[in-house]
Amino acid sequence: MSKQNFISYARNHPELANYVLNGKVTWQQLYEIYEIYGENNNILENYTKNNIDLNSFKEVFNVIKKVDLENVQNSINNIQKTIGLIQTIGTKK
Repeated sequence: MSKQNFISYARNHPELANYVLNGKVTWQQLYEIYEIYGENNNILENYTKNNIDLNSFKEVFNVIKKVDLENVQNSINNIQKTIGLIQTIGTKK
């Protein structure tokens, strides 16, 4: 395996950088694990699977970006009008 393969692997698993930044492991140590065991091993999974799945976060963010805020505001206004009407009916009794 080459350094370029490890760099590609690290780019696909940005959560590895958190361990390096927090001082829990060095890039050299991660590279050595990658070289000895390969990318599909339990040791590297310990560094990647316990973190938030960034791809899932990106998917949720993309869904939120597609929300039509005008429709949401119209729905909220309709709910507020309905609640106001119910309150008015309730106070008249």
